[in-house]
Amino acid sequence: MAVDELDTRILRLLLEQPRTSLREYARILGVARGTLQARLDRLEREGVITGTGPSLSPAALGHPVLAFVHIEVTQGHLDDVGEALAAVPEIIEAFSITGGGDLITRVVARDNAHLEDVIQALISLPGVVRTRTEVALRERVPHRVLPLVESIGRASKS
Repeated sequence: MAVDELDTRILRLLLEQPRTSLREYARILGVARGTLQARLDRLEREGVITGTGPSLSPAALGHPVLAFVHIEVTQGHLDDVGEALAAVPEIIEAFSITGGGDLITRVVARDNAHLEDVIQALISLPGVVRTRTEVALRERVPHRVLPLVESIGRASKS
């Protein structure tokens, strides 16, 4: 989808000031509220904006340990294992991957013992051959999209 300069400005505001009203966004951007609403509707319809809920911190919810667990799956069982992973609350993301393994999961835990329990539960899932775990020590670049949005906006001007 093509994102123009106004879209970029809208997305920047949404990311930087998520609790502002549409009326205030329109005022800041210098556009009519109807124009802003039409742009937001299009960005949602095109899948650029995928949610409007709050961003939650697993660490603040008592799960400060973050690990990435690579999972090797028996051939033909990827979908079954993927569905089983969805039932594990400590898995906050899971992706099919290329390279070493079939899946990578982002797992949170209360402590290392809890992480071990989660990994043992994963290993016991039908179709899981083996796992490999890497524990995150410190977040160096928090999840972000604004630099990408700004880069796309600059490119659309050219």
